[in-house]
Amino acid sequence: MEQDFFSQWHDAARTTTGLFWMAFWAFGLGYLISSMIQVFVTEARMKRTMGDAGPKSVALGTFFGFVSSSCSFAALATTRSLFAKGAGLVPSLAFLLASTNLVIELGIIIGVFLSWQFVVGEYLGGMLLILFMWLVVRFTAPQKLTEQARERAREQEGSGDKEVPDWRKLIRRREGWRMVANRYFMEWAMVWKDVSIGFTVAGIVAAFVPQRFFQWLFIGSGTEEIGFLQLVQHALVGPLAAFFTFIGSMGNIPLAAVLFSNGVSFAGVMAFIFSDLVVLPVLRIQAKYYGWRFALYVLGVFLVVLVAATIAMHYGFKLAGMLPDPSSAKSVIERDFFQVDYTLFLNAGFLTLSLGALAWKIRCFGIGLDWGSNATEKGLFVVAMLAYAWLLGGLLLAPLWAG
Repeated sequence: MEQDFFSQWHDAARTTTGLFWMAFWAFGLGYLISSMIQVFVTEARMKRTMGDAGPKSVALGTFFGFVSSSCSFAALATTRSLFAKGAGLVPSLAFLLASTNLVIELGIIIGVFLSWQFVVGEYLGGMLLILFMWLVVRFTAPQKLTEQARERAREQEGSGDKEVPDWRKLIRRREGWRMVANRYFMEWAMVWKDVSIGFTVAGIVAAFVPQRFFQWLFIGSGTEEIGFLQLVQHALVGPLAAFFTFIGSMGNIPLAAVLFSNGVSFAGVMAFIFSDLVVLPVLRIQAKYYGWRFALYVLGVFLVVLVAATIAMHYGFKLAGMLPDPSSAKSVIERDFFQVDYTLFLNAGFLTLSLGALAWKIRCFGIGLDWGSNATEKGLFVVAMLAYAWLLGGLLLAPLWAG
């Protein structure tokens, strides 16, 4: 029994490290894009392209999100930049949904861990999420609260209405890229505690939580025919499970494979995959950007459209005879994360970029770290340190004790 614990501890730490290894370059790419938008994009320019909720603006928000696809944390930072610069709420949320769901690298990972049906569901569902969100926000958006959230985002950006140099001039100046390096580091500094804790939890769940727990949590799992009410329960429990166990856009795919291999319905698994924007760390960051009332409104919108989209897809795939076979799921614990492939080279590139940005930031602006400005942040800092201690112990000590 004791040896089993140490073996599972090692598996959990290895899984956490592997998941972050897979996602690191996407973090770097998203934060780089966010930093460049914050430095180079003017409010007037953004208003001309994404300043309302018309079809063109929503399409542009979706397209910009697709081409700048990234993990949820980086997408949150970029969305805040767009919203603060004057983009409409619907186009901004379309950008956020597209950049976390219409994601090429995410589709690849889904194909590796799950099946082609889930890849199709990822992109089709991403479009449904945007369309349903547009309808819900159109009839429910609180205008006063939205403007208050925009003002708060502008304060966070530090942009306000002040004059900024033309981006075509600033992008050619050393000063502009120093500002990008500073913003890049600030984005990392804002969420590193949430990221550290979340990936650690994901590894622990994958290694320690027994399969029968997921079968108990999702009523009717493993049966040949799941009724409508059971399907709704799956679509609701998927986000609930993700709310407490998941971090980052790609970190939940291996756990989704665990759910699928235990008989959870297609709707339930897709709801879990789409839940990257309704988890606790994301809610905290949204509240930090916009305030708790607006963050909870966005959370409610995303939950409604998530359940509607996944149930609609489930029955659509069933009618088309495209529902996937649960036996196609692959184990996350047995996966070989560390290989000589594109991830290695992308991570090496963004690690170099991150270290360079850090060095430039310290040289030009000083360290300026905030380890915890309030009780919550201080508590998260302590938990993050404990997470690192857990990971080091699992990687270095647990194999020795297990032997």
